[in-house]
Amino acid sequence: SRFNGVRRIGIDDVAYRKGHKYLVVIYNHDTGTLLWVGRDRKKTTLGEFFAILGEERCKKITLVSADGADWISDMVHLNCPKAKLCLDPYHLVTWVNKAVDQLRGRLRRAAERDKSKNLAGLYSDSRWVVLKDPSRLSEEQKQTLAELTKLNTPLLKAYLLKEKLRQILAQGGVERIPYFNLWLAWALRSRIPEMVDLARRLRRYSTDIANTLRYGLTNGPGEGLNSRARQVINTARGVRC
Repeated sequence: SRFNGVRRIGIDDVAYRKGHKYLVVIYNHDTGTLLWVGRDRKKTTLGEFFAILGEERCKKITLVSADGADWISDMVHLNCPKAKLCLDPYHLVTWVNKAVDQLRGRLRRAAERDKSKNLAGLYSDSRWVVLKDPSRLSEEQKQTLAELTKLNTPLLKAYLLKEKLRQILAQGGVERIPYFNLWLAWALRSRIPEMVDLARRLRRYSTDIANTLRYGLTNGPGEGLNSRARQVINTARGVRC
């Protein structure tokens, strides 16, 4: 009966053992309840869920939040013809943070090769500065950011791109879609390889990101369920699954 009336679902995964062992967790956005759990991040696992849900109920699914994995999008499009995918903002921020950190590492290594110890040290010290929320920076980290601003390196430009995307996602709303498109154009013209590659990746997901901004659906509510799942896993430590 918990499958009746399901319209909006979230699909996520949680590690339950070392060695890339994952559970697929599916929950109902409208009720905040767990719908189903399966083992292994793969298409056949989702196929089991959609088979249980049934063809008629699958047709009534309107929105699905997920992390952009192909094995999820392929199965959603195959089984839920009316569903629109929403790319979870947390994963978007994770992608942009990774790109910024890759750039920082590249610039640090270049400074070390050029024997620019001060610059290499600044890039090394700025790791968490460029990844954290600006409102949570310590006084020392704010000073490091100020030094980056004075130098006006590519890392500062990438940092500003990261913060602008985070702001767009945090504000949400259909009116933010044009701003996201402008962000893509800005990143593509940045001449920073890491940010250009990221923008090209996000461009492939532009429809899903637009859905996220329009409908405001994220995997955030499911994190509570994931946390409880991790607690159960930790409690069962030593018991093989």
